[in-house]
Amino acid sequence: MSLEATLIEVLRQAFADAQSVTLGNATYPVVRTSKRGLRQINFSYQGKEIRALEQNPETKSRWAAMARDGKKVMQFLSEGRYVAVVVDGEVHLYRGRKK
Repeated sequence: MSLEATLIEVLRQAFADAQSVTLGNATYPVVRTSKRGLRQINFSYQGKEIRALEQNPETKSRWAAMARDGKKVMQFLSEGRYVAVVVDGEVHLYRGRKK
């Protein structure tokens, strides 16, 4: 499965109020953050650890505005950096800076 398809699948399962997300043969728990109760899933994709985090609708970003409007928004982080955001099944990849 491609990275984009994987991210969409994580969002789909997480917002279906599932207790866990299944990718291939692996299952990852959906946990809630302690302060805001946002969905969070830590999973592996091709050997890299990725964290999926539901967008906090109370921030000032354009993604938060979409979440406030009822869209399903999830940010994806790897190695301490944001790598993508998925909004209602549409993937937006963040491009890293060239060295």
